[in-house]
Amino acid sequence: MSKTKNELKADGFTVKAFMKNSVVGAPPPTGVFQKRPPKPTTFRVYYERRELPISVDHNNRGNAIAWKVDIEKLDYQYYLPLLFHGLCETVYPYEFLAREGIRDMLNRGGPRILPVLPKLIIPIRNAMNTKNHNVMCTTLRVLQHLVMSAEGVGIALVPYLKQILPVFNLFKNKKRNIGDAIESRREKESIGDLIEETLQILEHYGGPEAFKQIKSMVPTYSPV
Repeated sequence: MSKTKNELKADGFTVKAFMKNSVVGAPPPTGVFQKRPPKPTTFRVYYERRELPISVDHNNRGNAIAWKVDIEKLDYQYYLPLLFHGLCETVYPYEFLAREGIRDMLNRGGPRILPVLPKLIIPIRNAMNTKNHNVMCTTLRVLQHLVMSAEGVGIALVPYLKQILPVFNLFKNKKRNIGDAIESRREKESIGDLIEETLQILEHYGGPEAFKQIKSMVPTYSPV
């Protein structure tokens, strides 16, 4: 009888693994970097009900977002969190409208942004936890914009860093995305470099306490 036929396949850390002629198989993949299947968001539900004051403006210069009301008159406590929930979206027009709507509201929000901050943490965390490359990159850019959008946001964000930094630590060393040669520019964006850039901004605007939180959650982080 051949040696191959005498081999006994066994899982690691089992009784069989210690038996003569046992061959321990490789451990199963953990799936830690695996994308989570997208789910319809609250943002999509409200948009499809036509309860959001935004739409896509198709013009000669390309698609743009059209606001049906003056942004200055919007209730930031209500609409900004809804748009942040849309960060998990991956299909058009929901992904486009959420991203562009957030940009417009942050650009013009000023002091109205800081009071809404606690309502934005769960949507940010959920978007990062999708482990979808495009969603994560978009969310990191939005987080950078949020921190710089109004005075005090960076410092106010410090107590919430423990909720959003675990995924940062997981993907920090992914310096490039390996994929199809025809993938889009955003798909080729280095999420590791973008995480490093975001951490630097969080530290800069959050101060010494932000650095302590970042270092505890992302031990390999080193300020420039």
